[in-house]
Amino acid sequence: MDIRECIISKKSEAAALVATTGIARRILVIRGHKVMIDADLAALYDVPTKRLNQQVKRNAKRFPSDFMFQLTRGERDEVVANCDHLSRLKFAAAMPFAFTEHGALMAASVLNTPRAVEVSLFVVRAFVQLRETLGAHKELAKRLDELESRIERKFSSHDQAIAGILDAIRELMASPEPAKKRRIGFVQTD
Repeated sequence: MDIRECIISKKSEAAALVATTGIARRILVIRGHKVMIDADLAALYDVPTKRLNQQVKRNAKRFPSDFMFQLTRGERDEVVANCDHLSRLKFAAAMPFAFTEHGALMAASVLNTPRAVEVSLFVVRAFVQLRETLGAHKELAKRLDELESRIERKFSSHDQAIAGILDAIRELMASPEPAKKRRIGFVQTD
């Protein structure tokens, strides 16, 4: 491999990383699933959303509920409110579809365009990247919880020790009760 091939390879790797990161921003979590909205997927595959949805309907058997589902009105409104680039869906008559990772791949296969096949690789990489990132966050959250519980245990034992020290200081600071004065001299008892 000469220097030009190496530079081209590095540039293509950087472009792939940028593309994967851009796609990862379009992945949303709806109903507990990581999905892409049909409009975003169609834009990536360089086809109109209408064509994507037509191909999906023609091949309905290839898209079970764990590959794709249609958003409810409330879910659509939430997506529109949270994603500025999807504001055009606000007044759409049809509810958009949400595609999981497998559904996005299946959509590329039913579209069967060179662009869809090429971009589907980036889509899969984006889903994998997101999954790895979430896994790292879960591990970090677990470690933080463990650290917090250790700190709480240490502080509770320290708190008890400090409370004991404060009680001892208060006892030392309290003025002693005056002792009963005994009379000096002979005391006659009856």
